[in-house]
Amino acid sequence: MIIFVRKYFKSFYLHLYMKKIGLLSDTHGFLDLRMLDFFENCDEIWHTGDIGNNGVSEQLSAFKPVKAVYGNMDDYDIRSQYPKFLRFFCEEVDVLITHIGGYPGRYEPEALKMIKAGAPQLFLCGHSHILKVGHDAQYGLLHINPGAAGNTGFHLVKTAVRFIIDQKDIRELEILELPRETTLK
Repeated sequence: MIIFVRKYFKSFYLHLYMKKIGLLSDTHGFLDLRMLDFFENCDEIWHTGDIGNNGVSEQLSAFKPVKAVYGNMDDYDIRSQYPKFLRFFCEEVDVLITHIGGYPGRYEPEALKMIKAGAPQLFLCGHSHILKVGHDAQYGLLHINPGAAGNTGFHLVKTAVRFIIDQKDIRELEILELPRETTLK
């Protein structure tokens, strides 16, 4: 009986202290509702910029708690709601989000300055419309660019990412790929 109770509380503790994160970028004013299906079991949604308009921002915020940054294509309304850089802890993981951040070996200068001052464990950015996930051994961080979730740009598929942050661990990363509509109705 005691073993059962310990297993129950351990399971409860682990569920309480882990976060399921949905990550997307470059929606450019269009949110595919299939993204919301992909994020259904997530605790939070993080957007790495080029949200596009308040409609997308409001739709995401009505669905789940949102953390976001503005991108180079976002207007004053979006820029007044979200910062250029966002740094915070999720569980025990130091997270840094920006839109134009570059990637390991080619970081954008402002992002590089922040990384050199104190590298986060998780660095998230967008802008390139190219899905990339990689470890930066030089700075000891995980870099994720979720690609583009909208219909505007050169990408052929819309992408999004979800993962779990469990205390210090980042795990169970999954990728969604959807065909991009070339014409909107």
